[in-house]
Amino acid sequence: MPSEVQVERAIAPTQPVPIIRQNSKKLVRELSLFRWGLVPSWAKDPSIAARMINARSETASTKPAFADALRFRRCMIPADGFYEWQSTGRAKQPYCFEINAGELFTFAGIWDRWNDGTGKILETSSILTTTAHAVTSSVHDRMPVILNKNSYDLWLDTGMNDVAALSQLLRPCDARLMRCYPVSSRVNTVINDDEECGRQVRHAVVQDHLFF
Repeated sequence: MPSEVQVERAIAPTQPVPIIRQNSKKLVRELSLFRWGLVPSWAKDPSIAARMINARSETASTKPAFADALRFRRCMIPADGFYEWQSTGRAKQPYCFEINAGELFTFAGIWDRWNDGTGKILETSSILTTTAHAVTSSVHDRMPVILNKNSYDLWLDTGMNDVAALSQLLRPCDARLMRCYPVSSRVNTVINDDEECGRQVRHAVVQDHLFF
């Protein structure tokens, strides 16, 4: 599944990720840190998060883990790139994908709040994915939903609960705006969090891990 994104620092599943959401009472947008990997409010324990880093946009509205969040708890996740892997025999080559040569963009995200029963609250998020376009399809058949800037207000509108209308926003972005290039295998290790991770290389060999 996709995908990794580079947001000032490398972020891996279950690590904190910045999200932007609408405060319906104050009518302002807030930036918060949520754990990457959705834990539904009804989950028995948070271990489910590792399997919930992404949600397929085509079926999210029908899945118990994502349906309510898609209708009532949407967010945007800022990034300036994401990583994906291409299999080459037994090895895997990481690629970095960017919009307009590194311009900041936002993923379509959803969030939820989980209570462990003792009052401890865990807030988590997931990234919606869609079918790949001409640039990403050479590496992976899925890609994260990158929101058009004109869609930000509608996506964050807490009064918008029309799933059919929201689904129209969850499509592949314009492939002409995106570029990709191979990067070092350093991105495969969580502790490597520096500029070298996103630097273009001719070839690198890594295992299959997800980071953003």
